[in-house]
Parts: sequence; structure tokens; C-alpha cells
Amino acid sequence: MTDFVQVTTTAAKKDDAAKIARTLVEKRLAACAQVIGPIASTYWWQGKIETAEEWLCLVKTRIDLGEEVEKAIKEIHPYELPEIVATPIVGGSASCLDWLDRETRRGT
Repeated sequence: MTDFVQVTTTAAKKDDAAKIARTLVEKRLAACAQVIGPIASTYWWQGKIETAEEWLCLVKTRIDLGEEVEKAIKEIHPYELPEIVATPIVGGSASCLDWLDRETRRGT
């Protein structure tokens, strides 16, 4: 059951995260996306530890769309180096995964 992944990315502004979510769903690169936040992120950046308020975008998609999802995020993301991490979905209800498969497609 590794046909599907959840891609995560973060953005400094809610509007940016919402734009990413909406764009991916409109292009059928994701069946759905949620924006959660604000969250507190702590990370290394340019040799020092940073802390920032961010918005988390969770994207459900097919694994074979991963490169297109990454490209689309990079095209609209304001960060120099956006987080784009895909985690395999190893289980879920058959009806939900069937829906995820139906609502996504390549090159739209």
C-alpha cells in the first residue's frame, strides 16, 4: 500500500499555505490538502538555530505524482528552500484511498 503519500510543507503566512493547498488540488495533483496552524518551528538555517511561526500544509496524493507536486510547490513557494517531505501512507480505508486515486491525475 505504498501507492499514496502525504506531502508536508510549511509557510510563514497562512495565505501562502492556502495558495499551495488550493493550487495542488485545482491541478489534481492532490485529492485534498489541509492547512494547520500556526505552529512553532525550530530549525537550523544558515548556521544558526531559528524559531518561527509557520503554517503546515498536509497534502494527500499518489506517489507517482511526487515530482509534479514538488515542482508545483517550488514554483509558488516564497521560501528559498521550502520543506517538501513525502511520507508513505501505509494504511487507510479502502474507500478513502479509492477516492484519493480517483481525484488525482497527471498533467492537468
